[in-house]
Amino acid sequence: MNRRARRDALVFLAFAAPNLVLIAMFTYRPLILNIQYSMLDWTLGSRTATFIGLGNYVEFFTSDEGLTSLRITAIFTLFTVGGAMVLGLLIALALNINIPGRTIARSAVFAPYVLSGVGVGLVWLFIFDPNFGALGWILRQLGMGSPQWFLDPQMSLVMVIIVYVWKNLGYCAIVYLGGLQSLPQDVMHAAQLDGAGAVRRFFSISIPLLSPTTFFLLITTTLNSLQAFDLLRIMTPTGRGTNTMIFESYLQAFGGYSRAGYSATISVLLFVILIVMTVAQIMFVERKVHYA
Repeated sequence: MNRRARRDALVFLAFAAPNLVLIAMFTYRPLILNIQYSMLDWTLGSRTATFIGLGNYVEFFTSDEGLTSLRITAIFTLFTVGGAMVLGLLIALALNINIPGRTIARSAVFAPYVLSGVGVGLVWLFIFDPNFGALGWILRQLGMGSPQWFLDPQMSLVMVIIVYVWKNLGYCAIVYLGGLQSLPQDVMHAAQLDGAGAVRRFFSISIPLLSPTTFFLLITTTLNSLQAFDLLRIMTPTGRGTNTMIFESYLQAFGGYSRAGYSATISVLLFVILIVMTVAQIMFVERKVHYA
C-alpha cells in the first residue's frame, strides 16, 4: 500500500472503528451468546446450567405450545401485513385526490403509527371492553351482543390483529401515497386518451409501476409484524391465543416459567425465520418488481 492508501485506510478505521465496536458488542455478541444459551437447560437466575444440545429445538417442534406459537405467528403476520398494505393502498388513493383538507387527512392517517404501542393498546382495551367499551355499546344498540374479546382465544387474536392493522396502515398509506405521486403522468394521460378507464389504469399501469413500493412495504411490514410485542403484551398479558413466537419467548423467560434456555431457542428460531423470509423475498419476489 502506498502512502495515500494507508492514509485513507487509517481515516476509514478512525471513523468506522467506534461503530464496528459498538455493533460487535451490542448486536453480534448477544446473538452469539443467545445461540449458546439456546443449547442449555437453564433456569433464569440460576448459577448452573446443563448442556442439552438441540434438546430445546426438538421440544419446540414436538410440543403443542411450540407448534401453536408458529401457527399464531403465521396467522398474525399474514393478516396484519395483508390488511395494512391493502387498506393502506386504498387510503393512499383517497388521499391522492386534490380536495381541500387533504393535508390534515394525511396527518390524521399517519398519526397512529407514531403513537406509543403501549398507549394505543390501553386505549383500545377500553374500546373492546364488553361491558363498558364503546364497541360493546354500539353492538348493543344494534341488538347484538359483544364478543368475549379477552376470554375467547380466537377473538383475542382477531382483536390484536384489528388494532395492529389500524396502527400501521398509516405507514403503508403514506409510502404508497409517495409512490402514487411519483408515477409518470404522461403514461397515465396516454392511457386515458386511449380510452382506458380509471379501474383499468389502476390495475394495468399503477399496480405494476408501484411494484417497487409494494416490495419495500412487504419486507418492512413483514419484519415489523414478526417482531410485534408491545400491543400483544398490553392487550393480552397472559398470551391467550396471541402467543406469537416473540411473545412466547417473553412468557417462557419472564412469564413465570423462567426457562431462559428455551426462551433463547425461540428467539434463535425467530431470527432464522426473519433471515429466511427476507432472503426469499429478495431472491424471488423482487424478480417480479418493475423498476421504471
